[in-house]
Amino acid sequence: MMTQPDLLQNYQDIFQTTDTPRSFFAPGRINLIGEHTDYNGGHVFPAAISLGTYAIARKRADQTLRFYSMNFPDAGIIECTLSDLSFNSDHDWANFPKGMIHTFIENGFSIPSGMDVLFYGDIPNGAGLSSSASIEMATGVVLEELFDLEIERLQMIRLGQKVENDYLGVNSGIMDQFAIGKGKKDHAMLLDCQTLKFSYAPVELNGYEIVIINSNKQRTLAASKYNERRSECEQALADLQKELPIDSLGELSGEQFEQHKHLITNDINRKRAKHAVYENERTVRALSELEQGHIEAFGNLMNASHVSLRDDYEVTGAELDKIAETAWSHPGVIGARMTGAGFGGCAIAIVEQAQIDNFKKTLTTVYSEDFGYPPSFYETKISDGAKELVEEWQL
Repeated sequence: MMTQPDLLQNYQDIFQTTDTPRSFFAPGRINLIGEHTDYNGGHVFPAAISLGTYAIARKRADQTLRFYSMNFPDAGIIECTLSDLSFNSDHDWANFPKGMIHTFIENGFSIPSGMDVLFYGDIPNGAGLSSSASIEMATGVVLEELFDLEIERLQMIRLGQKVENDYLGVNSGIMDQFAIGKGKKDHAMLLDCQTLKFSYAPVELNGYEIVIINSNKQRTLAASKYNERRSECEQALADLQKELPIDSLGELSGEQFEQHKHLITNDINRKRAKHAVYENERTVRALSELEQGHIEAFGNLMNASHVSLRDDYEVTGAELDKIAETAWSHPGVIGARMTGAGFGGCAIAIVEQAQIDNFKKTLTTVYSEDFGYPPSFYETKISDGAKELVEEWQL
């Protein structure tokens, strides 16, 4: 873990300057409930977290851009110029900030000079907590503040998604950038992925904590299976559209789905659509339960979400199932589920503070016996969205 003085000292050493740069932070995100609903036109329920990406930056007098990551020190300083921001596979992780700068300029924002930027992230790599969107949004606030840009936060969020879709070629939705760009301390947000209307819900855990559990399983299948699930849902929607005037599965209630599910000719596609419809209903209910302070009811919705992801959507896998099922039977746990695309990555659990140590020990033992290696744990708070850090901060 690094403190601000550490990062400032590293910045000055690496870029050989005595100037004091400015400091920025963009969180990672978890999705409390609402998985695989975004591309089905439904709702998601994410929250920004206190793990994230720090960007230490200052403007240069010339057109050169220099990027350095404390997470990938062997890559050294990666350098390019404002005149050539094209994707370059040799630039590896630096394509995320490069893509953001390219997309800002392409959309009419003036970036007249280069920058020296040091990045440091405490989001575990490959954990599914959205480190790529965190780097993009950190870069966004760096550009906004260093160059005094007038940019609405929603536009910055859309530009971050554009980087993923158009610059990097990843067919992702808007949830990650939205949660990171508009996060609010101690609040989750219910986001309608069709309209981008959203509302905040207080997450008052009263003696409970959100524990993130990394399965430490490589997510080798995630990309191919993600595309497969999208396709299965699109086929189910096409079948339903023969009789229903709908544009997405997210428009259906559970009752409407039951009345018309016979239209879906393929059994597998029917299961996928069932998950999308009922998960969307659970996500909308989650807002109301949290607004009323019903933490246990919210926990039950999380559990039901995992069961649906396991049985109907089939994206969990043995590792995430073991984590969830062990959590459900452990004292002091009121809800647990996988989070993210699945096939590895992370699960989350809401655990009574007094039981956290016991929970970690039990799960480590059970999980290691089955898989030969332990899970990792991160305790996190729900935090604000991307911003400049003007006060003294600690990691």
